[in-house]
Amino acid sequence: MNDKRRFRAGLVQLRSGRSVKPNLDKAEEFIRRAAKGGATYVQTPENTGLMELKPELVLEAAETEEKSEPLAHLRTLARELGVYLHIGSLAIKLDRAHVANRSYVIDPEGQVVARYDKLHMFDVDLPGGESYRESKYFRPGGKAIVAELPFGRVGLSICYDLRFPTLYRALASAGAELIAVPSAFTRQTGEAHWRVLVRARAIETGTFMLAATQGGLHENGRATYGHSLIVSPWGEVLAEGGEEPGVIFADIDLTAVEDVRRRIPALKHGRNFEVEIAGAKQELS
Repeated sequence: MNDKRRFRAGLVQLRSGRSVKPNLDKAEEFIRRAAKGGATYVQTPENTGLMELKPELVLEAAETEEKSEPLAHLRTLARELGVYLHIGSLAIKLDRAHVANRSYVIDPEGQVVARYDKLHMFDVDLPGGESYRESKYFRPGGKAIVAELPFGRVGLSICYDLRFPTLYRALASAGAELIAVPSAFTRQTGEAHWRVLVRARAIETGTFMLAATQGGLHENGRATYGHSLIVSPWGEVLAEGGEEPGVIFADIDLTAVEDVRRRIPALKHGRNFEVEIAGAKQELS
């Protein structure tokens, strides 16, 4: 067995609130717990630094990447613990009216080795009165990113991206063997779709899925689903959280990716095609 292809993943589940400092303190507590548990790759969820629904407050709290205290603090922590620390996302200020929902992969030296801005914006009105307009203050990214790490290639995505399978196929086709989807799914959509979507993306691409989440009733009144997941390329759930904050672990052997893709070589069998609308409408007299 090639030990360079094996590692322990630790996913941190949070319940972030509306103040950055307490959120970072709690994230640090669980990141340390993950590292103590033997994880060499640690992932936190979307909105690690702040869970806020009001655009003006997000803009007020956000800092540029160069001035971001949360990023600087987490870079120092990664260096202290000697882990690859994947920050699910921070709100990074771009200009006076927009921020990026940006994830970071930080190496054990504390250096940022990959960054990814969420591609797909969650703009929706849900039954029951919940409404979300990410595009009101977040500017979407324009690139898919694969991070080259010593144990394998990690494709980057965030939350709502999970509903767009072409992104995951593109990441896998570019060499991703693991795909990260740090998230903050609502309780309503999570109960209906979260588990099946994460497992489907794993099966479709023959990759490990690493999905750290927010969970529970947040200070801003939003309820998120939790249930952080680590899923194998065969679609098996290797580890799953509940709704409470905490850490889940799984030992990853990336030779499983090669095995699954040999058994079901779907990535090699994709074809370009046209869509034709057959049949013409007829007027009835």
